[in-house]
Amino acid sequence: METKGLKRIFSGIQPTGIPHLGNYLGAITNWVKLQEECSSVLYSIVDLHSLTIPKEPAILRESILDSTAVVLACGINPQKCFLFQQSQVPEHAELGWILGCFTSMPRLQHFPHWKMKNASQMNEGTVGLFTYPVLQAADILLYKSTHVPVGEDQVLHLELTQDTARRFNKLYGEFFPVPRAILTSMKKVKSLRDPTSKMSKSDPQKLATVNITDSPEEITLKFRKAVTDFTSEVTYDPDSRPGVSNLVAIHSAITGLSTEEVVHQSVGLDTARYKAVVAEAVIEKLAPIRNEFKRLKDDRSYLEKVLWTGAEKAKELATPVYQEIRRLVGLH
Repeated sequence: METKGLKRIFSGIQPTGIPHLGNYLGAITNWVKLQEECSSVLYSIVDLHSLTIPKEPAILRESILDSTAVVLACGINPQKCFLFQQSQVPEHAELGWILGCFTSMPRLQHFPHWKMKNASQMNEGTVGLFTYPVLQAADILLYKSTHVPVGEDQVLHLELTQDTARRFNKLYGEFFPVPRAILTSMKKVKSLRDPTSKMSKSDPQKLATVNITDSPEEITLKFRKAVTDFTSEVTYDPDSRPGVSNLVAIHSAITGLSTEEVVHQSVGLDTARYKAVVAEAVIEKLAPIRNEFKRLKDDRSYLEKVLWTGAEKAKELATPVYQEIRRLVGLH
């Protein structure tokens, strides 16, 4: 994981439901670590991005608070970072418009997310869905961020941000740092029902995804029903045994052991018994998070205060940057 020269980190999470085990292991645990390693860290509930798929207003409002409660329960400390709601800092959207005027349509048409989601919407994808990588770039550049934690599936989006920074700098002089990726060391957590696909909030199979706030009974059931194969021993070979290898990878990430150590400890267990072992490890890890989430959800005013306070601090950083951008491009 490249962390050399950390000065300012930005990352965001969409309020699209309770984060799942893959979100936790692949992103949120990394967020917690990074807030200890860098003195200037911004984490945003990126609610404007979630509008690319229409939602009931009441559901979106609750999802924003749910996402806030979850990341706090996982260990995000608003005393060590700025945690805020994206739409409460209007400069995000305003800079998104300016940067959109420097971005070509062919560049955005090549993004896999556009091809896939536009096809799923019968080629009637919205302008917001098409341009949301530009808003992502604005999210990052607004704070002159130097580093962005990303998974492998977000590298193309960060490359657009880097190219946008370079293009702006070429036109107006050196202004934006070119942000660097902090790649998570955790590979994608796979679906428990289809280990060739990644775990997803939108998976229609309820048994496929372990949510951070699932009860012990739900977690046990989901792992018991996890797809493996007809070989009983526990081995790690993602190409030929994706199902059991996914369980080993989850077990490794939850416990901090290497996959080799996990396999060695599991000698003599068949896959049925091993599923129970992994489920118990996940339950033990998530139990305090689930309990803290329930406590925080009962304190709505606290969650709203955290977001408001974070937004005020974010504005202090964003406003002078955005005003200078306005001057540079000739808006004042």
